[in-house]
Amino acid sequence: MMTAGIDCGAKNIKTVVLKEGQVIGKGKTPTGFDPAASAEASLDQALEQAGVQREDLEVIAGTGSGRACIQAAKLEVDDIQGICKGAHSIFQNARTVVDVGAEEGRAARLDKSGNLEDFAVNEKCAAGAGMFIETMSRALEIPLEELGPLALTSDKEIPMNAQCAVFAESEVVGLIHAGTEKKDISRAIHVAMAHRIVTMIRQVGVNEDMVMIGGVAYNPAIVTILKQELGLETIYIPEAPEFTAALGAALAAVEEAGPGAR
Repeated sequence: MMTAGIDCGAKNIKTVVLKEGQVIGKGKTPTGFDPAASAEASLDQALEQAGVQREDLEVIAGTGSGRACIQAAKLEVDDIQGICKGAHSIFQNARTVVDVGAEEGRAARLDKSGNLEDFAVNEKCAAGAGMFIETMSRALEIPLEELGPLALTSDKEIPMNAQCAVFAESEVVGLIHAGTEKKDISRAIHVAMAHRIVTMIRQVGVNEDMVMIGGVAYNPAIVTILKQELGLETIYIPEAPEFTAALGAALAAVEEAGPGAR
């Protein structure tokens, strides 16, 4: 049986193609101003990598904030259900899942079977999501991929307002004018953002078996500060964390197809 899951996020659209429960193809395209076309392109990428045709797929499922734009999807999967299914399939012991993408952060608590028990969403401000880091990287004129490692070279504690990305950017400009080193500003940015994420996680409960997914999981400073703030030795991160929700949608498509599917 082959299925596909398409996760339409605010910044990127990710697709996973499954065959007998194994990932055989992945695709990723910028969401842009035409998410429907971008979703098609992402699916085509994944199909090409998998070496299969669209008609070979039993069910295509869509998830993410823009899932209504995915014209190829015959099944819509709730965002939280998607991340839970995906994370649990990779880490069966997962009890807490935190998903931090470009414009939204989410946390969920699972039971031992991977079923959702509780969840929390941070969608009121970009300060708790990846766009916050991107905005700050532009303010500091430092490439995004370098900002996290730079933060880890500092041990200074500089308070920063993370209630609003706009105000935080003004603070960064003020710190630059005051001659504060960029590594120290970078650490302050990451600590402020991590505090917002921690607050969200604590709403659902902190568990030792925690999984982090979404593009922000690639940021080493955020992961390090989260472990310190939550008192965890390890936060489990999939090999390709941004594809986890798409994987969850593809797994939901398997369930939708049923045991009698080809």
